[in-house]
Amino acid sequence: QVQLVESGGGLVQAGGSLRLSCAASGGTFSSFAMGWFRQAPRKEREFVGYISYSGGNTYYADSVKGRFTISRDNAKNTVYLQMNSLKPEDTAVYHCAARSFSGTYRLADYPYWGQGTQVTVSS
Repeated sequence: QVQLVESGGGLVQAGGSLRLSCAASGGTFSSFAMGWFRQAPRKEREFVGYISYSGGNTYYADSVKGRFTISRDNAKNTVYLQMNSLKPEDTAVYHCAARSFSGTYRLADYPYWGQGTQVTVSS
């Protein structure tokens, strides 16, 4: 069973930065595409970005493109979400997710999910 644990969330002022981590266990991490999603209060969970199993390809939602960067370290079974130029509208619980083969933007395509980490951006 694949387990994912996010960390690194917190409170930050607008314009600041945070780096989230997602540690994986119980599977072959290097074979998983990894996605990041977020859920703001009273809103549906939405796609943030994904990285391919090799790390060679990334894809981002328009709302975060140019501000967020996803990377991974397959030796450490960890994926990262570097968030810069944060805005109050980035406030949400951030979840990482894993799936075999290629990444997608669709939530339903990911069978494995972490519990999430809270990010709050103050204005």
